[in-house]
Amino acid sequence: MSDDEKNVIRQLSRRQRRVLGTLIEKGFTTPDQYPLTVKATATGCNQKSNRDPVTDYDESDVADALEELRQLGLVAEVYADGSRAVRFRHYMRHRFTFSEQQLAIMCELLLRGRQQLGELRTRASRMRRIESQDQLREQLEDLLNLGFLQTSGSLERRGVEVDHTFYGDRENMQLQSLGDAPEAPQTPAVESAPAAAEVVDSLQQTLQQLQIHSERVQNAIDSLRQRLDRIERELGID
Repeated sequence: MSDDEKNVIRQLSRRQRRVLGTLIEKGFTTPDQYPLTVKATATGCNQKSNRDPVTDYDESDVADALEELRQLGLVAEVYADGSRAVRFRHYMRHRFTFSEQQLAIMCELLLRGRQQLGELRTRASRMRRIESQDQLREQLEDLLNLGFLQTSGSLERRGVEVDHTFYGDRENMQLQSLGDAPEAPQTPAVESAPAAAEVVDSLQQTLQQLQIHSERVQNAIDSLRQRLDRIERELGID
C-alpha cells in the first residue's frame, strides 16, 4: 500500500477503538498469545487495568467490531497451525505511517482517552520505550501534524492534555483549551513553593510507577488466563 493510501481512516466507534487498542496492546505486551481469539479479545477489552471506561462487552459485541474493522482493512483473520479457533491481528502498520512509538502512544489513547504527557509516556513506554519528555513531544508533534492528535494547549505547557481524534462528530470530544479555562486565583508566593512543587512531582512520578506496575501485573494475569483457556480448548474441556 502506498503512503497516499495510508492515514485515510479518521473515525472509529467506541467499540471499534477498544477492540483495536486491545489488539495493538496485546501484540506489544504478550506476543506469545497474539494474534487473539474472539474470547481473548473480549477479555482484553473488559480488563480493569489500563482501561477507561471499563466495559462489559460480550463475545458477540467483539465479533461484530472485529468484522467491522476487518472490512476497514484494520484487522485480518489468522488461522494458526493446529488450532481450530480463528484469531485476529491488527493491520495498523499497513494503514498508517505511525512509528512504533507513535503506535504505542495511539494505543494508550484509544484505551484510556485524554492524558497528560507524564502519564502517557509512562504507559506507552511499557510497549515501546520513550526515553524522555522531549522525545515524547517529538512523536506527538508528528501525530498533531498528521491530524490524529488534539491538545489542550502547547505541548511545552505544564498540565497540557492530549487525546486522539478518532471520535465521531456526535461524540463532541474536543479538548478544551487551557487558555479557555478560568484562571485560578492568584495567591502570594511563599518560600516553600519550589520545595512543595518538587514533592508533588516526586509523588506523581511514584504514583505513575505504581500504576504501571499494577498494569503489568494485570497483563500477566490476563496472559495466564488466555493460556488456561487455550489448554482447556486443547483438552476439550468446556
